[in-house]
Amino acid sequence: MKKIPSLLTFIVLAFQLFAEPEYKAVADWVKLPEGRDKIGNMHGDVAVSSAGEVYVSVQDANAGLQVYGTDGKWIRNVKGAPSDFHGFVIRKHEDGEFIYGPRLGGQVILKLTLDGKVVLRIPASVIPNKFKNRGRVRLTGMDVAPNGDLYVTDGYSSDYVHRFDKTGKYLASFGGRGEPYKFRTLHKIIVDTRFSPPRLLGTDRANMRVIHMSLEGKFLGEVAKGLLLPACAAIHGDLAAIGEIKGRVTLLDKEGKVVKQLGYNDRKDEVGTNRTPRIKWRPGIVTAPHGVDFNANGDLFVAEYSTTGRIHRLNRK
Repeated sequence: MKKIPSLLTFIVLAFQLFAEPEYKAVADWVKLPEGRDKIGNMHGDVAVSSAGEVYVSVQDANAGLQVYGTDGKWIRNVKGAPSDFHGFVIRKHEDGEFIYGPRLGGQVILKLTLDGKVVLRIPASVIPNKFKNRGRVRLTGMDVAPNGDLYVTDGYSSDYVHRFDKTGKYLASFGGRGEPYKFRTLHKIIVDTRFSPPRLLGTDRANMRVIHMSLEGKFLGEVAKGLLLPACAAIHGDLAAIGEIKGRVTLLDKEGKVVKQLGYNDRKDEVGTNRTPRIKWRPGIVTAPHGVDFNANGDLFVAEYSTTGRIHRLNRK
């Protein structure tokens, strides 16, 4: 005879399904090596490998890409990684796990192994000049589609997205400031795998909104608007975490509805700047989120825009 679930079982399952996710800030999570008192000048991003190691891009000479263990201890710097990764991701494929990132000032897009070996280099010169600003790009973020195609945003220049195949062959450009996109600082993009087929999710910072496009570049509309200068995004399960430069992280569901808001900072003199002094830092309260990512457990990592460097870890309960 089949066992019929009790009313209590249904109530518990419903609570688990609809309850807000809860997070707890881990104070002083980062543990620097002896002799160092700061992470470094951060105007970059954060990404978590499949092993749970946390990679952070730092804009100081010889700092490049720093790696921290699951316990927050510094492990190493990635040799060969540049010091101008503004936005980067780590993605695992059948043939290995790789770092993908455009150099903000270097006019090049890179694919590296986790130990820093460059396996693909795409010069920005292959992008047609009509999609550039005075012949140059300032590439701010990128991601990789399931078929290996690469998408790179020129968020500090023309606001176009440039598409390449997995070998680095240029395919197309779309977006920009004209209709129907009307982007103003398309700061970061990620492949939104919550949908089938996947979409591109972009943080259109100065327009204070998050948008969707198809992988072919069709504008699909606004996901959420009225945000506090959205700068970065990451996906875990059905949630999208949006880091907002003006002092907040917002979690959105697939429909773009707000699920929860984390780390909100109501002190206007502390947000949107990279110079908030340490004496004003508060555990779990952000100042200028510039990069976000989840680990496999759903814990959230937030990289700040900061001259000294700051990384938050928010553990999901």
